[in-house]
Amino acid sequence: MPLLSKFKGTIQRYNLLNKNDALVVGVSGGPDSVCVLYLLKSIQKEFRFSLHVAHLNHMLRGKESQKDADFVLSLAKKLSFPVTIKALEAGGLSNQGSLEEAARKARLDFLFEIARKVKAKKIVLGHNLDDQAETVLMRIVRGSGLMGLSGILPKRSMGRVTIIRPLLEISRNEIERFLKKKKIAPRIDATNAVEVYFRNKIRHRLLPQLKTYNPNIKKVLANMAENVALDYEYLLSKASIVFEKLKVSNTKPLLTLKLEKLQKLHPALLNMVLRLAYEARKGDTRRLAYQHIKELKELLYQRPDGAIVDLPFLISVKKQLRYIYFYRRRLA
Repeated sequence: MPLLSKFKGTIQRYNLLNKNDALVVGVSGGPDSVCVLYLLKSIQKEFRFSLHVAHLNHMLRGKESQKDADFVLSLAKKLSFPVTIKALEAGGLSNQGSLEEAARKARLDFLFEIARKVKAKKIVLGHNLDDQAETVLMRIVRGSGLMGLSGILPKRSMGRVTIIRPLLEISRNEIERFLKKKKIAPRIDATNAVEVYFRNKIRHRLLPQLKTYNPNIKKVLANMAENVALDYEYLLSKASIVFEKLKVSNTKPLLTLKLEKLQKLHPALLNMVLRLAYEARKGDTRRLAYQHIKELKELLYQRPDGAIVDLPFLISVKKQLRYIYFYRRRLA
């Protein structure tokens, strides 16, 4: 199937685009983001969307980073798209955990900033089928529940903005063939071959080995992620209803849940309700691991009245009489 047809098929299947949408497209200059930009250009008249190119220069690769930025600027002008390019000193990321995670967060924050400025409701990213397979494998190796095994979602709402990934059913090889046929030369990040990074080890070592057992392993992993995502979405919808019924109050500083009803939940629903409670206090579930959920369940069923479990990002949970209290603890 021609790449454009697959691209449009993904858009239709997941309802990623509507007529007159305003889009921000994150463009690094690499093959994926360049490909998605050209494909969007080819359907712009059909969907009549506006499109703004955004590029964040992390300045992590010296002169190469600036060349990436120059390339994106030139490409946006060639395709007649408005563009915003911002430089960010790498030193500003050093105190935010791993450099890779901090750079990813900075890029996402930047894209949301541009979306607000241009009044766009959708952000387009260039993740492909290979990225999906690698992500699922990474999460299997690290240990993950349904949410992690859902992989990269083709469509994800984050507040008032929706992130869409129309290349998610297209392989890296298909993207490279498309660009070669069109005589388009994207920028290549040499760090993608450095095996010190976990994802690169998965890409260059583990996936090729698994391919000897199943030549279609990437597609298998991507299909698994899609199926798990459907299961997770259904369970989450049920857990959200239960969570609302269990809440006694949700006013700062306390989120109060009924202990006895929590203890009677099916384990799958209980896990999700506990995650939802943590998210309600913190804003997301980043760094909430399975071990934390196990500790919370020990608190519910085994620990004495008055016991407390401390969770990441200064969130604590206290068992008291007939209730469980989620709250933000003070800095010492």
